[in-house]
Parts: sequence; structure tokens; C-alpha cells
Amino acid sequence: MIVCHCTQITDRDIKAAIGWMRAADPDTIITPGKVYRALGKRPDCGGCMPHFLATMETSDAFGVPAALRSLRSQKRIGDTQ
Repeated sequence: MIVCHCTQITDRDIKAAIGWMRAADPDTIITPGKVYRALGKRPDCGGCMPHFLATMETSDAFGVPAALRSLRSQKRIGDTQ
């Protein structure tokens, strides 16, 4: 199914790009911009972005890498609490 009509990106393209990025670097943070770049395209109007993000979220390889999941709960240098 076409997700981005401006650039003719399909749901399969998005999932393939995410799988490729995750295989190349398991700790990478995957963003829509990185998916576009991996496919050699650039976003145009942005109208597809809600559907683009929803498609990204359905990919099995999408998500925050395990090494980064606990960063929010860790104390930062200089925190007094």
C-alpha cells in the first residue's frame, strides 16, 4: 500500500528500510527522516506523516534499542534529587 504519494513510498519500503537499518546498527534510533534517506527520497508535503509513523510502529524491528530504554530513569550529572 502506498503510504507517501508524493514520493511513492509503500508500507513494504518503510518496513524494509527499518529492517535494514536495525540490521546495520542495532542501537540506532530510527526516525522518519532516516527512513526517507535510506530509501533515497525526501519528504515533500508531510501529509503522509501520521500514516508514515503508524506504519513505522507496525514494523517488528522498530523500537527503542534495549541499551537506551533506561536512560530516562537514570540520574543526570548535576541532578540534586
